Parts: sequence; structure tokens; C-alpha cells
Amino acid sequence: MSRAQGLISFNNVSYEHDATKPILIESSFSIRRGAKLTLMGQNGAGKSTLFGLITGKYQQDEGDINIMPRTSIAVSRQVIPRDELDLTIRAFFEKCFNEKVYDIDPKIDEILEVVNLAPKNPEMVATFKDRIIGSFSGGQQARLLLASALIQNPDVLLLDEPTNNLDTEGIAHLTEFLKEYRKTVIVISHDAGFLNAFTQGVLYLNTQTRHVELFNGNYNDVVKDIKAQVEKEQRLNARLAKETQANKDKINYFAAKGGKMRLIAKKMRAEIEEADENKVEVRKEDRTIRSFTIPVQDEVPTDVLKLTKYKVIRNHNPKDVECDLVLKRGTHMQIVGPNGIGKTTLLESLASGHADGEFVSPGVKIGYYRQDFSNLDFDQTVFDCLMEVMNRKIEEDMRSVAAGFLINRDIIKTKIGLLSEGQKGLVAFARLVLLKPGLLILDEPTNHINFRHIPVIAKALHDFEGAMLLVSHVPDFVEKIRIDEVLDLDKKKK
Repeated sequence: MSRAQGLISFNNVSYEHDATKPILIESSFSIRRGAKLTLMGQNGAGKSTLFGLITGKYQQDEGDINIMPRTSIAVSRQVIPRDELDLTIRAFFEKCFNEKVYDIDPKIDEILEVVNLAPKNPEMVATFKDRIIGSFSGGQQARLLLASALIQNPDVLLLDEPTNNLDTEGIAHLTEFLKEYRKTVIVISHDAGFLNAFTQGVLYLNTQTRHVELFNGNYNDVVKDIKAQVEKEQRLNARLAKETQANKDKINYFAAKGGKMRLIAKKMRAEIEEADENKVEVRKEDRTIRSFTIPVQDEVPTDVLKLTKYKVIRNHNPKDVECDLVLKRGTHMQIVGPNGIGKTTLLESLASGHADGEFVSPGVKIGYYRQDFSNLDFDQTVFDCLMEVMNRKIEEDMRSVAAGFLINRDIIKTKIGLLSEGQKGLVAFARLVLLKPGLLILDEPTNHINFRHIPVIAKALHDFEGAMLLVSHVPDFVEKIRIDEVLDLDKKKK
């Protein structure tokens, strides 16, 4: 293989999960050594599947995938699989290698420093690697996922939504690391600011043509380029349509005259057919979900939630914090604090209603958007998942709501566990609309969501008339939502 062909080359590659779901159709593109690229495409387009084709997890149906000999590849996955949550840190990293790595502890210590997850307390260093993965917060697990790829020191680093659950400090740390990284990086992310800081090009998975297109420039540049291309194609087709209609009017006039004029009309019909063939297929931009409203439950009490204490985690030790907090009907509260402080733990206990010091008023219906979607039944179909939360189970109403979230007739018959993470997020929002909660609990609701949908979601949350608790590390998103109160878990009590 010639170096000019690139480090990774796809030549007329086709791949489909099944006959109705093609991911690629005769697609060709090349990735050069040292490139830092964004992989774009709408939710469910097949971005994670493309990573699987690069790593060899999936085998193409047609065409060739050529990778330079002795090129090592590692993937930082979106989420830690459920069967790995019970592993210790040491076992988690050992699983990253096909062969046993002797004396792996120094490698783990080094990589935990890189992702800023090493214990600050020297007394904890010896036992830290025996800690269970599931005991870490979502943001800390995101750092572990990144570390699991970096510890392999790969030639090609594939990052699948690496900023999900990371706090501002974690994103800044990762950004600086990737700026200095000298090897090939391909990133799936919907965080434009993060991507624009270090990527130099975009691989765009076009769901219309099922081709991967290579663009120069950053994330924002490509969005503008695609918009300009759509407008250009629309103008061209509008001009052709206008000319065609004018010629059709002439044909009707000439045909009515008879004689030689009929011959002219016949010739013009052939020209019109040729003009129709010259029409271009207008590129379709990624579809955006429809504007939506989350209806509030009837007769919600004035005091929705009372909180007399909560737990925070400092230096990996839990500590009770006394408080006197009342969340009233219609109040939107943001909960803030660094990764690992206990935000998700607090939300989970509130959603379950079983924790000491926390009290949700009787009869209040809770809509919980969990960051890992583990409160959804992955063996359930989307149809059943949505129908079960409705008071009046009217299928037509459910399908109307689902369609607004781009859940079509194929997706609605699919099991939750087979959806992409982004599609699970859209199902979770559709479920909230159908549930009609009195209290919304939202844990990182922009994770995995296409950037086009985020303003629509922010507007719906801004307008929600019930009580709301929100955890989000995305400032641009939070700024679009009405926030009445802020609970800072990292604030030291005097």
C-alpha cells in the first residue's frame, strides 16, 4: 500500500446492518497520518458503526478497507458496558489488551495522571486501583473510557463522544491534551467549541447518499459549507423549473398551431426531458426534531420537593451536608459541582424517593432523564416503552409525538438496546412528553444529542411549567433555559 493512499483508506465500501438499514454504499475516502478529524452525521446515521469498520469489529459487505501495516487503533467508547461496571480499575485496564501486560500498575498510574483522575491523597494510591468502576460518577467514567484508549498508546485514536459527562475542567484538560497529541485522532462529538479547538477537517456521513465526504475546516465551517451547497442546488433547480415551465407553455402554443409548429413542439419536448435529467438532487440537511412542549401534571402541590440533607464526595469520602431546601411548583433549579462530587447520586436518590433527608410530595409524577438511559428497559421495543407511560393509551397520539422526535416506523419497532445513544436520548424525551410529569429530573440531557436538536430541547425545558432539577456541563445550553435557583454541591458550609 502506498503512503499516498493514506493511513486508512475506504475503497467503494458498502455495509448494512440489514437490508433496510444501509450505512455505507460504495463509499471511498482516505485519512492521512497525523490528521485530527471530526466525524459528523445525524443521530443513528452510523458514526459508531464506522468506527467499528475501522477497528475490524464489523466486516464490510463490499469494497476494501486498507490500513497501513502495524497500525494500532484504540477506541474510547461512549459508555462503559454494564458487564464491566463490576470490574476493578486494574481489571478494567487489563481488559484493554489482548495479551497479559505484566507490571501494569505503573502504566495505570501514568494514564490516570493524564486524564486527571489520579487520587490526590497519597494514602489512597495503593488501594485506588482496587476500586470498582461502577462506584465512579458519570464524568469520572468518561475519563476512564478515555484512559482505556490512551493506555494502549495507539497510532489511531477514535473518540466516541468523549466530552459527555465531563465538567468544564475535564473538557479543558482533554482539549489541551489533544492539541499536543501527535498521532491520528477522529472524534465523534456534538460539542462545537471542543471540536473547533483542535480538529482540522470533517468526515461527514451523508445519510442521503450513504457516502463519507471529506471537508477541510472546522465543525462550524462545514455546517456553513453544507448550508451554502443546499441553497446553491435549490437555486439551480428553481431556475431549471422556471425554464421548463416556460417551454411547456410554448409547446402547448406551437402544438395547437399544427403543421411545422408541431415539429418544433416535439423537439422542445426532448429538450425539456434533457433539462429534467440535469436537475440535481438537492442535498438534505440533517433533520431537526419538531418544537415540542412537555405538559405538566395536573394538580401539582405547591411544595414539590423538600431536602434536609444530601451527600457530597470529597477526597473519595462521602459526607452529609445539612440543608433546608424546598423546591416549589414551577421552580427550575440547576445543581452544579465538579465531576465526582455527587450530582448524579443526588438525582438518582431523588428519582427513587428512598433516600434519607429527601422527600418528594405524594402523587408527584417524576420524569427522570438519566444520563446512561439505564432506567429504560433495553429489551423493550420503542413502541412499548412509549405506550406504557401514557394514561390514555391512544396509539395515534403516541405515534404523533414519536414522529416529532424522528422516531419513524422502523425505529418504533426496534428494541431500545439496539438504538444509537442519540436515538435513545430522543426516545427518552418523547417519553417525558407522554408522561406529563410534575417534576423533571434531568442528568446531562444533551449527551449524545445532535447539535441541531439542542436549541429545540432548551426551549421546551425553558417553557416547562412544573418543577425541574437540571445537571448540565454545557453552558450554552443552560443559558437558554430559565434557571430560578442554583444548588452548588461544592460550596463549603460555614
